[in-house]
Amino acid sequence: MALTKDTKKEIMTAHAQSTNDTGSTQVQVAMLTKRINDLTEHLKINKKDFACRRGLMILVGRRRRLLNYFRKSNTPEAYKELITKLGLRK
Repeated sequence: MALTKDTKKEIMTAHAQSTNDTGSTQVQVAMLTKRINDLTEHLKINKKDFACRRGLMILVGRRRRLLNYFRKSNTPEAYKELITKLGLRK
């Protein structure tokens, strides 16, 4: 379920603010979104995997906290651009 190096590199280049940007809020949210999508697909097949479900809920909470921080510390346009780019609801 972990992300491969290639997948991480693609996500970083798509959402990074500079060439060496690996830990900005946008990159972290994008990585969490990819992991959440992968776990969601896994849970569609394995409905009784409750340990995975718990991990998914932890990741969703972490992403929510990062998005709240990003919304407070950046402009509303940057927040809207990020969530539309990632395909999130709000």
